[in-house]
Amino acid sequence: MKNNHQYPIGTPGQKWTDVEVAEWRASTQVKRLYGEEVLPKISELSDKFDVVQYGALSYDAARFPLYVLKSKNWNEQKPTVLVTGGVHGYETSGVHGALKFADTQASHYQNDFNLVIAPCISPWGYETINRWNPNAIDPNRSFYADSPSEEAANIMKFVAALNVEIYAHIDLHETTDTDESEFRPALAARDGLEYFEDSVPDGFYTVGNTEKPQPDFQAAVIRSVEKVTHIAPADENNNIIGSPVVQRGVINYPLKKLSLCAGMTDCLYSTTTEVYPDSPKVDAQECNDAQVAAVTGALAFLKAVNR
Repeated sequence: MKNNHQYPIGTPGQKWTDVEVAEWRASTQVKRLYGEEVLPKISELSDKFDVVQYGALSYDAARFPLYVLKSKNWNEQKPTVLVTGGVHGYETSGVHGALKFADTQASHYQNDFNLVIAPCISPWGYETINRWNPNAIDPNRSFYADSPSEEAANIMKFVAALNVEIYAHIDLHETTDTDESEFRPALAARDGLEYFEDSVPDGFYTVGNTEKPQPDFQAAVIRSVEKVTHIAPADENNNIIGSPVVQRGVINYPLKKLSLCAGMTDCLYSTTTEVYPDSPKVDAQECNDAQVAAVTGALAFLKAVNR
């Protein structure tokens, strides 16, 4: 459905130039602090993980160091599982769900897997509650060689340097009301396109890989999460955010074609979680718990497969 909403920055039908990007960047505000809400939690996990700095964002290197949590008992004979959060910095439970998993549940799986957890890939986006980075680039459409996104480039470089095959990747995200009220209209304006309104699904869903869908794996994630929060229903066209529902709570995307984070490796198993924090049925703790349940559901499935 076409929407008459006109984004306040730019001229309809014209792509943004550096002028509009600068205007957009000036309109953002710091609303919370990475250094107060995320970095201390990472530091507190140093007794359970090796805390490894893999870079820093040039926007303010001292303010935005980038860290992963890496299994202390690393063994290249074990499968390696990557967990990422905060690729879109505004998606809060992706960040804090990853940290909560690391703190409360990861110990149950470290004998079976090498774990690499990147809890906040986009700290500038975290602070400004934004989908993009300061250059109006979406990190989650930028996972390709010579990426224009520092956020994507830094984590890709680190993962490649591990020099191990990534067996599975769980990428923690949210779908929010602001996707339709702010971020998709901004995207259309940036690219000089018309904005067509879509609906926001009420509930949790996952995005699998069109090329390697692994339906049993996705179903295991859904079964685990539904113990914590509700699963998004399909709309009247049997879609979720415009894509066909392939099984309850699951859609598929061509991850590499879209340059998505969950497609940055050639892993056999991948899933992108989507929590809906704006539902009146949930609170922040439930959203974090849903992300934890998604990771544990995925790992329990993989553990059973590898017996």
